[in-house]
Amino acid sequence: MELFNLDFLIRLLVAVALGFALGLERELTNKYAGLRTHILVCLGACVFTLLSIYGFPTFAQGDNVIVDQATGVRDTARIAAQIVTGIGFIGAGTVLRNGPMVFGLTTAATLWIAASIGMACGAGMYDVAFISTVLSIAVLTIIRIFERQFLPGNSKQVKRYKISVYCNVDEAKKIYDYLISKVDDIRDFTSKKLIENPLKTKVTTSFEVNSKKTIDEIYAWLNNTTDNDSVSLQELND
Repeated sequence: MELFNLDFLIRLLVAVALGFALGLERELTNKYAGLRTHILVCLGACVFTLLSIYGFPTFAQGDNVIVDQATGVRDTARIAAQIVTGIGFIGAGTVLRNGPMVFGLTTAATLWIAASIGMACGAGMYDVAFISTVLSIAVLTIIRIFERQFLPGNSKQVKRYKISVYCNVDEAKKIYDYLISKVDDIRDFTSKKLIENPLKTKVTTSFEVNSKKTIDEIYAWLNNTTDNDSVSLQELND
């Protein structure tokens, strides 16, 4: 038995590379599942596919004698088939619901396609793996641009953001009043004093806007007007 199989190594490396390419888009758009998650999903699917195909041969070796079909007829897809079901548990962890809004479905779908690309690499179907990766990245980038440019009435134009601000306690009311004047739908506004410094507080809230200009103005105001220690902004949409 070979201790090192170059073909297997190539399949694993290709799975890592394609998982990286798919995860990079999610990482650049600041999603919950980024580079590491997509790489590991793609690599794991590749490993399970290799095990499914090559890990349980139909030949069993005894005392210097190879017995043909000692294990009977095998199904080379019995392990790989479970990837389709198993990836659903990971994908479900990226889906969040906030009232009527559902976030993370696109990221869950990219994890699903990452698993399929890993399976294609494990089966040695590099053409399918490469084409699927290119098409997936095209859908994630080009279709997003298309939606924003040519579907102005699309509800997806509305983006939900979460802001966290570390500031002086007396700044919290000022921040709330400003946000009320800029956006209509403010949810979960909280102000919690820091245990290590009672004069400081952490303000967190989420809201929806349909204009990048508005969110830029809010971020600039929080940085330039308030006496804060740090401001973080996160887009919650897919």
